[in-house]
Amino acid sequence: MSEPTDDFEYERRFFCRELPAEYDDGDAPTLIIQSYYVHADNYALRVRLVSRKVHVDMTPDVNPVAVLDEYRDRFSEAYVTVKGPSVGGTRYEVEREIDTRIAAELIKRGGSVIIKNRYSVWIEEDGWSVDVFGGPNAPLIVAEAERSGPVTNLTIPKFCITEITDQARFNNDGLANRPFCKWADDFKEELALEGPRFQQYFGKNRMV
Repeated sequence: MSEPTDDFEYERRFFCRELPAEYDDGDAPTLIIQSYYVHADNYALRVRLVSRKVHVDMTPDVNPVAVLDEYRDRFSEAYVTVKGPSVGGTRYEVEREIDTRIAAELIKRGGSVIIKNRYSVWIEEDGWSVDVFGGPNAPLIVAEAERSGPVTNLTIPKFCITEITDQARFNNDGLANRPFCKWADDFKEELALEGPRFQQYFGKNRMV
């Protein structure tokens, strides 16, 4: 659910414990397999494959490359993307479409690969993406609201537990470099100790 303006993306992101049942309409979510070839200092070079015709359960043992091999002909879109660091919910991003066959070969031959299902939902006035990760990033769920300008005065649904907008470890390139399974317990302890946090410099947060 990307609306890049002047090569920047504007988003706020949240850690979630579950995907509410009402947001799963029974259709196949968007399956995304992507590989990161650069993921240093919050800069990233990414190759992404997209399918809207395949449903894969995001379990800890799902293998992204095996899924790619099995469903190679059912990926309909592919992109190469360059990203800069995220600062205050703003991140430089340039994305270009490429041939799916080229993307598949690039992903199979290198980089750090992640897999996820993306659910697109409307909450109040905003379109949200809810990503359910598989493999070593399971059972992580991240929700994000993205706009063509700064995401201010946002209505935040109750399934969003705490805000992670500028936490690089939750960026997809961060997860490719150091998967959630390696630090999930530490994060749970941190959340229990410090409690939920929501940024206050994005205007008024409305919780529903």
